[in-house]
Amino acid sequence: MIPASETFGGTWPFAPHFTERAGFQQHYVDEGRENSGSTIVLLHGEPTWGYLYRHLIGPLSRDHRVIVPDHMGFGKSATPADHSYLAGDHIDNLTSLLIDELDLTDITLVLHDWGGPIGTGFALRHPDRIKAVVAMNTVVGLGLPEQDKAFVSNMSDSLWFQWANAAAHDGRLDEVLGNAGSTVIHLMLSLMTITHPEIVTPNWVRAYSAHFTDRAACEGVIQFPRQLAVTEASDEQPAFDPAAVARIQALPAMLLYGMQDTALVPEHIIPAFTAAFPDAPVIEVANAGHFPQEDNPDAVLAALQLFIHSLR
Repeated sequence: MIPASETFGGTWPFAPHFTERAGFQQHYVDEGRENSGSTIVLLHGEPTWGYLYRHLIGPLSRDHRVIVPDHMGFGKSATPADHSYLAGDHIDNLTSLLIDELDLTDITLVLHDWGGPIGTGFALRHPDRIKAVVAMNTVVGLGLPEQDKAFVSNMSDSLWFQWANAAAHDGRLDEVLGNAGSTVIHLMLSLMTITHPEIVTPNWVRAYSAHFTDRAACEGVIQFPRQLAVTEASDEQPAFDPAAVARIQALPAMLLYGMQDTALVPEHIIPAFTAAFPDAPVIEVANAGHFPQEDNPDAVLAALQLFIHSLR
């Protein structure tokens, strides 16, 4: 895990907070006014951590309370050896933080990559605590047949999943991701696509590689793709409560999408979102890849602020 005091040259100025409610040391950012009446939870995915949202936290926290957890095995959170790192674990951890530790309500969930399935799983368990959903280059899977078809199609066309499937079956997956401290930047640039490589500074490289100090510290980054690439690790299927699904579909929602994404291909994933939220706005960010928060943070921030303002 990254040391609590690390700021990466001042690019991560946020005070660290920790909880052990879920049985490990989980880091989260808690910025803004606790009594603002509006809470935004920003969820990262693979292979990032809260650093992904560094350009958004400050501006959003001027008017809202902003919570940014690091999932188990990422960023400033610990990587315990006695956990499975399946999606259900991460949903349990998120529940421990947002409900048991912070008792949050009226949450606007902002989801990216694996933050989508994790946040969606939390929302389906606790729909009464969710105010709105914003998805960014992720899937909000609600068990709809149209979504399942889209996810299968994406697996075939995605550079990331083509590599992950091949690497899982020839034994390279654990080797490459088990050395994520050296390989993570290449994976982000080449398989997920970053359209503005000039953002890749020494501090940026350190921020995204610093957690992965050895093989044991890479367990989280290994297990996310294994759940989809390895058959026996994909047996954990969520149970969809129709009433909870209906409540989530009735929420205000928005999709913001980096259109150069080569991991979650827009032509498949955008229709998967609109199948669940047919009336929701879809904001296409033409000059961004899988990480629009990195490629065009100004566009992401403007869209988020406008959407959140519309909820009042």
